[in-house]
Amino acid sequence: MDRVAKATGATVQSTVFGITEKVLGNCETFEERGVGDERYNFFTGCPKAKTATILLRGGGDQFLAETERSIVDALNIVKRTLQSRSIVAGGGAIEMEIAARMKQHALTIDGKTQLIVLGFARALEIIPRQLADNAGVDSTDILNKLRRDHTQSATGHNPAGLWIGVDVLQDASVLYASDSDAASSCGVCDTLERGVWEPATNKSNALAAAAEAACVILSIDETVRNPQSEKPGAPSQGVGLGAGGGGRGQRMVSEAMGGRGMAGMMGRGGGRRGVNYFKGKGGA
Repeated sequence: MDRVAKATGATVQSTVFGITEKVLGNCETFEERGVGDERYNFFTGCPKAKTATILLRGGGDQFLAETERSIVDALNIVKRTLQSRSIVAGGGAIEMEIAARMKQHALTIDGKTQLIVLGFARALEIIPRQLADNAGVDSTDILNKLRRDHTQSATGHNPAGLWIGVDVLQDASVLYASDSDAASSCGVCDTLERGVWEPATNKSNALAAAAEAACVILSIDETVRNPQSEKPGAPSQGVGLGAGGGGRGQRMVSEAMGGRGMAGMMGRGGGRRGVNYFKGKGGA
């Protein structure tokens, strides 16, 4: 009711008495249509309408839910693009260009950091590879073509290869063309010219979030757990390091080792007999 009132310029009334022209709205056409098994009221040509209604139909609830998520994602992309007013080419073009430039930058780095930069560049190539697999084309061949074009773009030999990405709408006649030039460009295209765009803000946020998630995972060393000791009523068999051992009735190290000290457990020859070493950030 609120949306109809806003679109038609009417005012919602709680009674049918005292209705004047000031509270009435108008539209060009009002009709009732049958859509499937349901009937809907359609208001068209409303003078103050700023929204639109999208009717989704499908064979099942799961299909409708997936369709709704796709439409919501598309609308949010358009909204973000209108807000940021900056775009990049999609189809894996921007990922391949960043990967090519990172590979060039890695050659100027000494030490193990070079491997980290190269690993980040290889991770970016997963996006066009997955797009090629979903399109049903040879992902290995497509990636080789993209590496060639974007390497030439990064080195300045072919600036036109900046926005070359995966062509998921390629023509079948071009796919099996005998022309060498057509075959060399088969499966890839200038996605910026094709209209395959992505908001630059979304892409930068995705790269930042992915890098942060990778850093969090790499910061985790090792975790030692004993599920048996966590059960209710389990005997206290943990090895404590004093009174601050967690309050589970933990014993001292020497007591847990049968009354012998660390030197006795190590043995005269220095062998590690009967000692369990737990690796982690706390040391052995």
